[in-house]
Amino acid sequence: MQEPFDFIEIKIPAKPEYVGIVRLSISGIANRLGFSFEEIEDLKIAVSEAITNTVQHAYQGVEDGEVTIGFGLYHDRLEIMVADRGGSFDLSEIKQEIGPYRPEESIEGLREGGFGLFLIEELMDKLEINNDYGVIVIMTKHLHKNGVESNDDEISTTQ
Repeated sequence: MQEPFDFIEIKIPAKPEYVGIVRLSISGIANRLGFSFEEIEDLKIAVSEAITNTVQHAYQGVEDGEVTIGFGLYHDRLEIMVADRGGSFDLSEIKQEIGPYRPEESIEGLREGGFGLFLIEELMDKLEINNDYGVIVIMTKHLHKNGVESNDDEISTTQ
């Protein structure tokens, strides 16, 4: 398993007014990795959905809930973890226990509900979910280089 070259973790109160902070963070992180404007917008929407669902459903009636967001920065992708456990991530441990989301699975068992997961799955390259204790959502977006080499803008001189 490839390790991230950087890992960033943010903890926010489980309140809607803090979602914007994470949107700004993901925008900066994704820009640094080289994602396009459109990909950054997709990432912001997917992360917002995951956090908003946690804020709305995970801590009903609890004032001091916490959401932990982890960003695994790799050379070829960005992995974003959203957890309502509130604890820190042990990325390798979580990844061993988690599996891909399959649309045929019952969504009712997950607090997110159907549409948020559908939207996240459409915007991201991979979606993994673990709901053994709380809910952990791992979303992966691959970095697609545009494939243009530095000399590709030259006009061919061959006849």
